[in-house]
Amino acid sequence: MISKIRTLTGITTTGTPHLGNYVGAIRPAIEASRRDDVESFYFLADYHALIKCEDPARIAQSRLEIAATWLALGLDTDRAFFYRQSDITEIPELTWLLTCVTSKGLLNRAHAYKAAVDRNLADSEDGDAGITAGLFMYPVLMAADILIFNAHRVPVGRDQIQHIEMARDIGQRFNHLYGDAYRAVTKAAAEPFVLPEAVTDENVATLPGLDGRKMSKSYNNTIPLWLSAKDLRKAILGIVTDSRAPGEAKDTEGSNIFAIYQALASADETAAMRQAFADGIGWGDAKQKLFERIDAELAEPRERYNTLMAKPGEIEDRLQAGAKKARERSAPFIAALRQSVGLSLSTVDTVPRSATVRATPPAALAPPMWKRYREKDGLFYFKLVDPAGEVLLQSKGIAQADEVGLVIAELLIMGSHFPRVDTATLSMEGRVEVIGAADSVRAALVALADIEKQKRAVKEQGEH
Repeated sequence: MISKIRTLTGITTTGTPHLGNYVGAIRPAIEASRRDDVESFYFLADYHALIKCEDPARIAQSRLEIAATWLALGLDTDRAFFYRQSDITEIPELTWLLTCVTSKGLLNRAHAYKAAVDRNLADSEDGDAGITAGLFMYPVLMAADILIFNAHRVPVGRDQIQHIEMARDIGQRFNHLYGDAYRAVTKAAAEPFVLPEAVTDENVATLPGLDGRKMSKSYNNTIPLWLSAKDLRKAILGIVTDSRAPGEAKDTEGSNIFAIYQALASADETAAMRQAFADGIGWGDAKQKLFERIDAELAEPRERYNTLMAKPGEIEDRLQAGAKKARERSAPFIAALRQSVGLSLSTVDTVPRSATVRATPPAALAPPMWKRYREKDGLFYFKLVDPAGEVLLQSKGIAQADEVGLVIAELLIMGSHFPRVDTATLSMEGRVEVIGAADSVRAALVALADIEKQKRAVKEQGEH
């Protein structure tokens, strides 16, 4: 039997799908779901929608439109799991279990929350003005979405990578606290949670909008996916072009029309359009060719979409069937987790006391760790994190990857050779921000230095 990789994708339910969503996310996701080595989970993230939308009618309509869109475009719900987040009752329950092991410091560092605080402070407001607990707790709900089905991979944009890292941290913390109890309950050797990996595809097509900027609802420059043929042609005629006349050669580079056409066309069609640009095709004719290509791609799915939207009960049946299929996984899993944390009536009989009550403090469950990464600015960073997920040290940007190792080595020497180290020394002349208490940082450095020493001893023993 083929061992399948579980992938999970959440779909926001606060708007109407547009052509950029189709090319950049929906089409590649549906293609991936057809692979025999992949088990795909797709869900309508309607709980998440409540964080940024307070219009019930908009959310209800968006849920319907997005479900109809994926079904019309060919998602095979016999192969994939397709469900609404709000239909999986185990997700909010797991959210609370994870909330109870998540440090507030971890949530304080979430990019979306920090950005909202920074905007408030820039406007001379209280940092938390207008910020809901929903926004603050968003990363925990997202972790529950992922961990409830133990997804191995989560395809995301670069702006969401931090949330996957947080899901890993939260899952790891739960594993450390309740792993023994879970194994006692399930009689299995595995940890409760698989630690997910973020998957980013740098080659995913990003379509330009009508004005040349990235196609986005925020810019009001989208081509809605399910326009009638007449309205689709009208929208395409509104694409911004330069003033070159028919007969003048035109550049494909930077052309909104060519970029959209290429994302939908075959290699032969793209080559023919490239030649037409070189031969001086008029912008009106180029827009007509683009319209014909998009309409050919979407005509049949558009008919299926309109049929589904006329029968919302059929969409509901498909979603309920998807929820039932998904809950066959999530319900027994949450039952085992309930027992593991002591909430089941049968816990006393099934979980040994040594497994439910830890004799060792949480700090002893795992060593501190270094996390190294590269940001969009091209610089390299690292942070030192304690077993509870709290950041103790955070580096500034470093130009070369090998310099990261040198700075870490200096810190290890500093922490393990000096009985006391103050914050000023740890900051290494401004290269490192000290977030935790100096004593906590030194204790972590000593622990890591000891681990390195043990590794060297084992290696030397092997060489002899």
